[in-house]
Amino acid sequence: MTKYPMTVQGARALEEELAHLTKVVRPKLSQDIGTARELGDLKENAEYHAAREQQGMVEARVRDIEGRLQNAVIIDVTSIAHTGKVIFGTTVEIANVETDESVTYQIVGEDEAAIKLGKISVGSPIARALIGKQEGDVVTVKTPSGMIEYEIVEVRHL
Repeated sequence: MTKYPMTVQGARALEEELAHLTKVVRPKLSQDIGTARELGDLKENAEYHAAREQQGMVEARVRDIEGRLQNAVIIDVTSIAHTGKVIFGTTVEIANVETDESVTYQIVGEDEAAIKLGKISVGSPIARALIGKQEGDVVTVKTPSGMIEYEIVEVRHL
């Protein structure tokens, strides 16, 4: 089975979601199903069917999270020596060479990517262009609006 890189924070978030689903949501759904079952005829019992449907979705999400955690390679970038090189998990400040506009991204696993939070997937065009490069290097990224050059300003292990 394929292993996927994941940051410590990403693994922790999945573990917290899994704990919430198994310790809070599951018991409540079981209680809701029991309460709905007491209402009578199950064929026409909307509350029962809604609770069962919700239970199915929760169980699917639990299996999904367990599978992701089982196949994750958790990388703690803070334990890796800082060399100025861009690697998975690092936080990178880059500046557009033309406009001098800078932006900061953390390179994370596919499941953790959230552009609004400054987290980009390791498989994204920007991350692929940055991986393996060093502070001071200029990289060219192919975007829908054309090629853009970025200078790597700083690489941080947070």
